[in-house]
Amino acid sequence: MELEEKAEEILETLWIETSEKKREIIPLTELGRAKRPLEQLEKAGYISHNDGQITLTAKGRPEARSVVRRHRLAERLLHDVLGTGDRLMHDKACKFEHLLDKGLDESICHLLGHPKICPHGKPIPSGRCCRRGRGQVQKLVSPLSQLAQGQSGKVAYIYAPETSRLQKLMAMGILPGAPVSLVQSFPSYVFTAGQTQFAVDKDIADAIYVRLVEDEATPPEEAPRRRRRGRGFGLWGRRRQDS
Repeated sequence: MELEEKAEEILETLWIETSEKKREIIPLTELGRAKRPLEQLEKAGYISHNDGQITLTAKGRPEARSVVRRHRLAERLLHDVLGTGDRLMHDKACKFEHLLDKGLDESICHLLGHPKICPHGKPIPSGRCCRRGRGQVQKLVSPLSQLAQGQSGKVAYIYAPETSRLQKLMAMGILPGAPVSLVQSFPSYVFTAGQTQFAVDKDIADAIYVRLVEDEATPPEEAPRRRRRGRGFGLWGRRRQDS
């Protein structure tokens, strides 16, 4: 059943309020006076309505989750690939999410390197493509840990839920837009950022998402194949100045 835009926006609101803010029931008054979309959702079995209270049903939860996923992937695409600013990003994403057919969102997710957060730091619900970890579309944004040796790009964003990790990355100068290049991936991940070289472990390399430069989106054929990865032993604060 194809939902109208307002109905999908209501599902998005219900998901955020119940799954992320941990509210079980949402008063009807918080959803405005959109009678027709609410009737459409109730007819589809996605919500239940009782005494002025709205609840997501078991059937409605995956549908609402999918709407949130498409919206936040749209924001990521607009921000990382099209360079849309904050003022336009949310409004454009609201329109764009309704155009994403189910299945196309997986192609976009792979294109962006299976991002975990939207540009506002909110979690992007994972899809089947994230669990498979592969797809048919070449990535434009990829974790540093998945770059081939010699690949370069610019930091697109950082996935660092822990404040301490984010602060350390910032202290290293790893900020959106910073140019980076992977030097080696074993035994630790060594990369350059500006004129400085850093050695980090896999957890940190996984947290740095890189937007690959156009001519390096496909790893060069002459790049050496990666050896089997061990646990990186590079630590924070270990840096070497280029000679």
